[in-house]
Amino acid sequence: MNLLLSGGNVFDRSGEILPDHGVLVEHGQITKVAPTKTFNGFQGEHFDLNGGTLMPGLVDCHVHLVSGAEADPRAVRHKMNDAQITLKALQNAQTTLRGGITSVRDCGGQKFLEFAVRDVIAKGIFLGPTIRAVGHMICMTGGHGNEMGRVADGPDEVIKAVREQIHAGCDQVKIMATGGVMTPGVDPEDAHYSAEEMAAGIAEGHRFRKKSASHAQGAQGILNAVLGGIDSIEHGIFMDDRCLEEMLARGTFLVPTIAALNHILENANNGIPDYVVEKSRRIGERHRQSIKMFYEAGGKIAMGTDAGTPFNTHGDNALELEYMVEIGFSNLDAIKAATVTASELLDIEKGGIIAEGSPADLLVVKGNPVEDITTVSRKENHLAVFKGGLKAT
Repeated sequence: MNLLLSGGNVFDRSGEILPDHGVLVEHGQITKVAPTKTFNGFQGEHFDLNGGTLMPGLVDCHVHLVSGAEADPRAVRHKMNDAQITLKALQNAQTTLRGGITSVRDCGGQKFLEFAVRDVIAKGIFLGPTIRAVGHMICMTGGHGNEMGRVADGPDEVIKAVREQIHAGCDQVKIMATGGVMTPGVDPEDAHYSAEEMAAGIAEGHRFRKKSASHAQGAQGILNAVLGGIDSIEHGIFMDDRCLEEMLARGTFLVPTIAALNHILENANNGIPDYVVEKSRRIGERHRQSIKMFYEAGGKIAMGTDAGTPFNTHGDNALELEYMVEIGFSNLDAIKAATVTASELLDIEKGGIIAEGSPADLLVVKGNPVEDITTVSRKENHLAVFKGGLKAT
């Protein structure tokens, strides 16, 4: 199928807005980007950009498809059977796509049920975002995420847990370096895995060409993960100067997930467990400071939302760009974090740009997103979403 999108502006790979340009899509890939007049006489299917801007589809590097953004997602999941959870994950994935997110990384599921969703979408049975999935989060006994993660203690057991995720078919690996907000009885500042345990798990994943992400909030846990060779730090709340220095030196990505705390704090009186609210209030400002510090130092930042956590709804993921700008990001840098940089972290070949040979994962928005971030961050300003050249409805 051939599709021409023209009649508006195109967001160039450099961040420039190309006026009155068109993009030709053939068999799910972009084959030509040129001024609209170049396509005079085109006979295939045409989508009128209606004066809007065509840009790459967004990429969210941290979601939880099996969770539905309830006030207490864990309590809700316990009341559901496997079939219900799987269908819910599929629904969340499709809702995410309609919100302008064409690729996601699921950073912790349940019983590998999200793998089935990933696979039916990849086969074209259902239209949805590209999904990279980590499988079970790997955590220590009593550690953050132990309720649904793979509990492992000591380097040998961590290595075994990584192998289990690889055997099940994971795309990347996630290891929990510290405590967190959503698990009762743990402190986000505490390092959970030792440096030796972290390094062993990361190395085993890399041995099988799997990148590794680490839930890492406290400074010592962040440092353990970074020195162990982690590819991305998730959250990074108590990052200090040493963590910053080591991350910059190694090119470690930061996935900030600003939305997670924002939505908890905005809905503190709406049924969220008290321990979640208390920890969120304690760490909120420190989190913003760390993100700003990393951004101003020129670190590699990939967008992630933690969608599925309380009131952090699938489909509203793009609000994260607005939160980035509120902290101090330029509009262009926020967009790059959600497109080309996020695609690099998820190993999406030629992803996050509009160029010949790139996948036709596209978002059409009103106005100019480089001038007004709300044109892309708020889905009411989206005109259309395309996945592999197919329009999401």
